[in-house]
Amino acid sequence: MWFANQRTMKIKFIGAAREVTGSKHLITTIEGKKILLDCGMFQGKGMETDTMNKNLMFDPATIDYLILSHAHIDHSGLIPYIYKLGFRGSVVCTNATRDLCAIMLADSGHIQELDNKWFNKKRLSQGLKPVEPIYSVQDTEKCMELFIGVAYDRRFQINDKINVKFTNSGHMLGSAVVNLELIENGKKVHLAFTGDIGRPHNRILHPPTAFPQCDYLIAESTYGDRLHPEEKESEEDLLKIVVETCVNNSGKLIIPSFSIGRTQEIVFVLNNLYNKGLLPKIDVFVDSPLSVNATEVFKMHTECMNDEVKQVLKYDDDPFGFNSLHYIKNVDESKALNDHDKPCIIISSSGMLEAGRIKHHVANNVSNWRNTILIVGYCSPTSLGARIQEPGLRHISIFGEIHEVNARIAKIEAFSGHGDYNEMKSFLSCQDTKLNKKTFLVHGEYPVQQFYQKELEAVGFHDIEIPEAGEEFEL
Repeated sequence: MWFANQRTMKIKFIGAAREVTGSKHLITTIEGKKILLDCGMFQGKGMETDTMNKNLMFDPATIDYLILSHAHIDHSGLIPYIYKLGFRGSVVCTNATRDLCAIMLADSGHIQELDNKWFNKKRLSQGLKPVEPIYSVQDTEKCMELFIGVAYDRRFQINDKINVKFTNSGHMLGSAVVNLELIENGKKVHLAFTGDIGRPHNRILHPPTAFPQCDYLIAESTYGDRLHPEEKESEEDLLKIVVETCVNNSGKLIIPSFSIGRTQEIVFVLNNLYNKGLLPKIDVFVDSPLSVNATEVFKMHTECMNDEVKQVLKYDDDPFGFNSLHYIKNVDESKALNDHDKPCIIISSSGMLEAGRIKHHVANNVSNWRNTILIVGYCSPTSLGARIQEPGLRHISIFGEIHEVNARIAKIEAFSGHGDYNEMKSFLSCQDTKLNKKTFLVHGEYPVQQFYQKELEAVGFHDIEIPEAGEEFEL
């Protein structure tokens, strides 16, 4: 170990390095303090996922502080796992992120236990010993004792040489740019980690805000080669798809959606269409216990809401509910949707079709030409959500069974919570590039990052690195 002998601060990129999940970046200060930025799960990697999640590249017991940009599982999902392996440092994040993690990590633990139960049945039938889940619901409950919630724009002193300030990144409820100030060799070093960057005109949340000048920048790049359509067009497109599917074809509209953020945004848009008398008279089902609980957390944090939502609240005390909207928690109610023979909209998680009730809904509806599967966000290339979008696809395997693809597969990308490359560049324009010593691009596929690197260089950013998994740099 290098502690007092170490001459420079170092940063090691462990996850979300040339890919979009598993966010983990480890800083080691000159004095040997270890600061982990995010602790996310790898998702959508098929059989590789479990191995990748267990290959941490660090000893959890040595981590002093974990600073969390936001609550999405690909940024927070391994916190219970490192707790199980001995992590007892502080988890510092915004207040809303803490509240969301309380429900999201418990839900993730429940999924780990269920998946492991099914996996062990298979192992026992093969004469193999059972294995433990990567973590349990109990681990998720215990790790929440380590969380410290901090308000936006408040300077929080971690110790006498490290402080952090969270500024709004606009990506989801509670999401933040992590602004670190560290005293190294008697000098202040400023490091900013963007987490995931939202869009300038989020339908629910305040837009991203400028963040302080930094020496070192770690920036996401998910949509580093794409431009989103106009927001108004996306709402019109959604209404058009609802009418075509549910009115003209008398079918079901199935929307895979992340429980946190995306689901509330879609419900908010449908609520506005309902208030305007434009939404057809059909049932809308949100089939995700996590979405139900998350919506309650959203209602607790109106300080994060933008002016449009606050205006709606003046005449509609529940912008996430209307007469034909039904929130489902019960498994039996979820199964009953298979026999629901009337046109309807079903919104369920996960957004990449990798787990949860949505896989059952897609399996039960993808072969009917009357129905539409609507993708409303980013899907990693190896996920079921990406595979189902392949042009000319006629068959797809779900739960090991082959299904004909007769339903319409549609996509509205503008519901994404990630800014496109122009929006991200605009967000980063608060930085004086002459003062930035180095920029690291994370959370993006490598070809996308290479495109985005050139875009950033064109506006003055220099010395841009695209780290590989496990690569370490001296700062």
